[in-house]
Amino acid sequence: MSTFIPEHYRYAAIPHIMIDGAADAIEFYAAAFDAEELLRIPRPDGKILHAELRIGASVVMMGDVERPFVAPNVAGGTTVGLHVYVEDVDALHERAVAAGATSMQPPTNMFHGDRTIVLRDPYGHMWIFLTHMHDVPIDDLVVRGEAQL
Repeated sequence: MSTFIPEHYRYAAIPHIMIDGAADAIEFYAAAFDAEELLRIPRPDGKILHAELRIGASVVMMGDVERPFVAPNVAGGTTVGLHVYVEDVDALHERAVAAGATSMQPPTNMFHGDRTIVLRDPYGHMWIFLTHMHDVPIDDLVVRGEAQL
């Protein structure tokens, strides 16, 4: 297993994002985030019932919007950020912005020991990509976090 993901994040919840235009989104994620398509189940109308992508060491499930869900770009935003650890956050930032992602935070060394970027994709989803630089003891993490406020 790669070392750029802290051990306690290796087995995280799997996000399932809903998108208006999932087929186009898969192409975008491949170009922007170097995503690998693992599975695609088409609906009879040509839309995607279910797809799975690998981004870094994480799996993201997705599909075209179906009730009761709504896509964030239709809802006016999202309350969820998708955290994904990758080996080289700087290269991903450059590639994603060139592919059409909006940079909300450029590569930044953060108090929690990760180099971090924040991107909004063209479909309204917020992505936080991180490259783990060093471990921070919990006591120091709390102090450093409080100092950011």
